Amino acid sequence: MKILLDKEKLHDGVSRLAQDIETAFEGRHMTIIGVLTGSVVLVADLIRLIDQPMRVGVIQASSYRGATTERGELIINSELMLDITGRDVLLVDDIFDTGHTLERVVDKLHEFEPSSIRSAVLLRKEGRQEVEYEPDFAAFRIPDEFVVGYGLDYEDMYRNLPFLAALEPEDLQKHAEHVSANQLL
Repeated sequence: MKILLDKEKLHDGVSRLAQDIETAFEGRHMTIIGVLTGSVVLVADLIRLIDQPMRVGVIQASSYRGATTERGELIINSELMLDITGRDVLLVDDIFDTGHTLERVVDKLHEFEPSSIRSAVLLRKEGRQEVEYEPDFAAFRIPDEFVVGYGLDYEDMYRNLPFLAALEPEDLQKHAEHVSANQLL
């Protein structure tokens, strides 16, 4: 794995992100909605760094399945979400890649008539955007590489890494061998 952001750089970037969010929402109660599952680590860190009243909930959105890095049909499940009617909402996601997921989730949240919606992402991937929507806050800009760690996954693995890394071809080969070996058990 090629480490792009170590634990310390992640902490510093998330701390700056929290400061920016706190300033933007100053004097207002916010409702933070994390996009499952990739934003779990980021949301956990953000809510401990933002010193103001908040509610925290989740929404589920997924467009990747299995070993693919190609976008599939986006599925949004808002059944787990808090009531956001008339609330100031901060939508938190792990990565802004093509932008389709974040744009569609924001559109979905508008259906619940919040007072306002802003969005924050840990990562904004360079050169992949296919929509006009832009997140309001981004902790880091990264090159166009497939990344894992700090909540981001490959086939539901690597989310627990305390750093952000790009998977290299030999990592993918080892992963495939491990998965094949475990399927034989």
